[in-house]
Amino acid sequence: MTGPTGTALRLTVFVGETDLWHHRPVYTEIVHRAHKAGLAGASVFRGVEGFGASSMIHTQRLLSLSEDLPVAVVIVDTEERIRAFLPQLDEVVGEGLVTLDRCEVVRHGGRETTR
Repeated sequence: MTGPTGTALRLTVFVGETDLWHHRPVYTEIVHRAHKAGLAGASVFRGVEGFGASSMIHTQRLLSLSEDLPVAVVIVDTEERIRAFLPQLDEVVGEGLVTLDRCEVVRHGGRETTR
């Protein structure tokens, strides 16, 4: 089954892996809120190295002391649905970066479910 294709908006939220919202990882909270909002999907990607506004480099290299690796949550849906979801992020994202990019969906399909 193939879902809608065409112009969409990609929401990317960059946070630290140890950032918390009420004792829960921020990235987990974002994914669960996106699911509850009925968005098309959300994926979390863990970075191996990076830095942000603090200019502190976070890395997974063996001898590094940093454990707060960068995490990106990516959500793609219609512009209307993504923009309606943005206030949810105001609640949970304290430190981090939120970006929006226009993109084109060429295929949107999921697994067949059996009951």
